[in-house]
Parts: sequence; structure tokens; C-alpha cells
Amino acid sequence: MAKKIIRSDEKKSIFGLEINGPVFFSSAIIIIITIILTLSFKDTAKEHFENIQTFVSNKGGWFFVLMVNVFLFFMVFLAFSKYGRLRIGGQHAKPEFKTISWFAMLFSAGMGIGLLFWSISEPITHFNSPPITAEGGAAAAQEAMNFTFLHWGFHAWGVYALVGLALAYFTYSRGLPLTIRSVFYPFLGDKVYGIIGDIIDIFAVLATIFGLATSLGLGVKQIAGGLDHVFNIPGGLTTQITLIAGVTAVATISVVLGVDKGVKFLSEWNMRIAVLLLLLVVILGPTIYIFQSFVQNTGSYFYNFLEIATWTESYNNTGWQNSWTVFYWGWWIAWSPFVGIFIARISKGRTVQDFILGVLIIPALVTFFWINAFGSTAVQEALLGDLTIVNAVKEDVATAMFVFLEDFPLATVLNIVAIILVAGFFITSSDSGSLVVDSITSGGKIDAPVGQRVFWAVTEGTVAAVLLVGGGLQALQTAVIVTGLPFALILLVMCYSLLKGLKEDLFKLKKREQQKEIDNYKDIVSGIVKKRNIKEPNQKS
Repeated sequence: MAKKIIRSDEKKSIFGLEINGPVFFSSAIIIIITIILTLSFKDTAKEHFENIQTFVSNKGGWFFVLMVNVFLFFMVFLAFSKYGRLRIGGQHAKPEFKTISWFAMLFSAGMGIGLLFWSISEPITHFNSPPITAEGGAAAAQEAMNFTFLHWGFHAWGVYALVGLALAYFTYSRGLPLTIRSVFYPFLGDKVYGIIGDIIDIFAVLATIFGLATSLGLGVKQIAGGLDHVFNIPGGLTTQITLIAGVTAVATISVVLGVDKGVKFLSEWNMRIAVLLLLLVVILGPTIYIFQSFVQNTGSYFYNFLEIATWTESYNNTGWQNSWTVFYWGWWIAWSPFVGIFIARISKGRTVQDFILGVLIIPALVTFFWINAFGSTAVQEALLGDLTIVNAVKEDVATAMFVFLEDFPLATVLNIVAIILVAGFFITSSDSGSLVVDSITSGGKIDAPVGQRVFWAVTEGTVAAVLLVGGGLQALQTAVIVTGLPFALILLVMCYSLLKGLKEDLFKLKKREQQKEIDNYKDIVSGIVKKRNIKEPNQKS
């Protein structure tokens, strides 16, 4: 394996940059062409984006639904299988980060901005336009929460767990570079260092950049909406572009500082602020109702799990799923290289079972409670006849959070905390993504030169700004779905490759354990023989 890493490193020094040339330049060129085309055809870009999204969703929506289910159940299988006892980095490896820091970093990277943006507006939207039920009232409310839980629950984290586990395992247990191509070594062998590996990494870069751009675009729209709502600062496109520039600058500083001093520090503070905001909403809001509805909504989600997880609108094709479920599955898949590589970097020393259950269960349950505290409370207000939040969502989903908080005591304080939290998640998403893209384009180097990290931080902000200019939310959703579809195929092959690699290592581990048992048995026998040899002469004397 060592020889392969040297070969990979030798082709990185280009113009003094530590990069994998084909991946770096191909990705950069495709991104630049996308930016130029979007700006050149700005007036018609929105229409083109709508047409592309409709085509891909109609033809490939069923495939997204099938794949995310495959990925989730594959992860559950691995967690409770014989492979669960294998440890990332070897059987004697120890975790580098405390569990609480690990959860903080993966949650900040994995959900962050999107959860703040959609936790109120999505349940309210589904309540107003139920995807399946023809009834209103309580039935529509329950269905709204079921689908919101579906979109933000175990399926999303199942995708992240697959990519994160595969990358962590092949990086720390096999000594391969921290890049997507390494996962396919058991399947492709030396071909991962050729054009096939380059293509895999290029797709990973594009999926990451456009997936991140979607989150950054949503985040900046929400920050701008919050500033407009709280401080009457116009939240138009100019403000949004200015915010992207400012937050990208802060994220760049964090990128320069690295994981320990930058990303870890900001992630932990994000979680502290998030917990503070959540506690204030629970304490100042309808406390008993929040806990009651959390139990009921979680139970309903599990009860209806298989039905809604495999629903494809076969008999009533209204287009609802294309705008919601297909978008989410494409978003999580597009985000998976970014979140997966980031989780892999911080997960050395954990067993396969601990990793999968940790990534799947805790973040999903926290997400459910968050959505319930905000979304279910908003739905209750609508059920009781208060349409303020309903009208706010219809008018501008980006301001829904801040309109919702207006009904609470200390509303201004809560809104300011929410704005700070969105900005914090914005920064951690950007800086984490920059480190990840730089790792892929440098051939798996964990700590590439600062200039390269800065380049990708600026690129992410630029792509988000251009997509907002070119088509707003529609452009962001299209970018995610289009890049997510081909990458779903890569993840499917990744399942096979990971299973093959785990089988090989489990076989080696069992052979070592058997040899150790044989050696121990020989030692015991040898000890008995020695005792007898000593004892027999004494008895004769």
C-alpha cells in the first residue's frame, strides 16, 4: 500500500501546487464554465434550471428513492453484522476526539443551515398542501411531520454514514489517501490511480461544490431575511451577495487555522448556541405539548416508515415529490463527499458498529426533537386558527423562523441568537467544505497548503452567489439534483467495494486471532511440559 501512496503523491507537484492536476483543473474548469453560462444567460437561466430539474426528477426520481433506502439498510446490516467489531485504523486504534466534540462537528457539518431554514417552513408547507392525504386538520398535520422527519432523519444520515465509514476505513485501516477514489481500491485495484479514479474524484468535487452552494445559498437568504425582519435592513440580492462575501472571508480565516483551531472551535460554539436557542424555545413555548408531540411524531414516523420511504407517487403524480423528496435525496447525496470526508477525518479509532450507530441514531434523534420543537409548534398554531406563520411561509420561507419567534417572550433576543446561529453554521459548512474539496483535489493530502484551501473557500462562495443571481432557489435545487444523480451510482458501487474490503480485513483478523490462540495453546503446553520435567527429577530423588 505504501508504494501506491508514493505514486499518488508524485503527481501532485504542479506549478508549485500540491494537487492532483487532472482532478483540480478539470473540476475548476467545469465550475468556471457553469459560472460563465449562468451569468451569460441570466434572464433565461431560471427557465432552463426548471426544465432540467423536471426532466431529471421525472426520469430519475424513483432511482433516488430506491438508492437512499439501499444505503440506509446496508449501513444497518453492517452495524449488526460480524463486521461491526472491526475498528477504524486497526484494532488497537484510539479515538482522536472526545465523543461530544465528534457529535458537534459531524452535526454542524451534516445539517446546520438547512435544518434552520426548513424546520418551520417545511412542516407548514406540507400541512397546507398534504402530499398524500385528502383530509385537513390533524391528519394533514401528522402527515406533514412524518414527511419532514423522513427528509431529515435516518436516510440522510445513512448516506453520510456510508461515505464516512468507507473513507475512514480505507484511509486509516488501509493507509490509502483521504479521497473518494481510495474507497474503490478493492474493486478497481491500481486503476484508482488512473483516469477512472480521476473521474470519480471529479464527480465528488462537483457534487460537493454544488451541494455546499445550495446550503450556503439557503443560509444567506435566511440571514438576509432575519436582518430585514429584525433590523429593517433590506434583504435583497445585493445584501445576500455582501453577506456571502463577508461570511466567506470569516470561513477562510477558519480554513487557514485548520480543523483543531478553526472548525472544531466554531462547531462546538455552534452547538452551544443551538442548544441555547432550542432550550429557550422549549422553556418559553408550549413545553408539555413539545414533549407530547415529539413522542407521537416519532412513533408515527416509525409506524409509517416503510410506506413513506418507498412512496414514488406512482398513482397520483402531482410533482410534489420532485420538489421535496427527490430534492432532499439529491441534496444528501451531493453533500455526502463533503460530510463523509469530514466525518472520516475525525473518526479514527471507532469500531464500525460504534461509528454507524453514532452517526445514525444520535444526530437523527436530535434533528427530530429540533424539528418537533419548531415545526410541530408552528403547525399547532395553524391548527388553532392562527395563520400568521402560514402566511409568512407563503410570502418568504427565509423569514419563517423569525416570524415564528415573534410570538415568544424575548423575541428580539431569540431572533438575534437565530441569526448568529445561521451565520455560524454557514461558516462551518464553508470551511469544512473547503478542507474536504482541497483534500480531494490534492490527491488525499490531509493538510494541503493554505493557498489551496483559500481558493476553494472563495470558489464555494462564488458559486453560491452566481446561482442566487442566476435563478435563486430553483437554481440551487437543480444543481443538487443534477450532480447527485450520477454520484448515487458511485455510492452504489461504493457499497460493494466497502463490503469486499471489510470481508478481507475480517478474514485477516480471524487468522491473526486463530494464530494467537494456537500460540497461547503452545505456550500453555510448553509450560506444562516444563513443569513436568522439573517435577519428575525431584520425584526420583
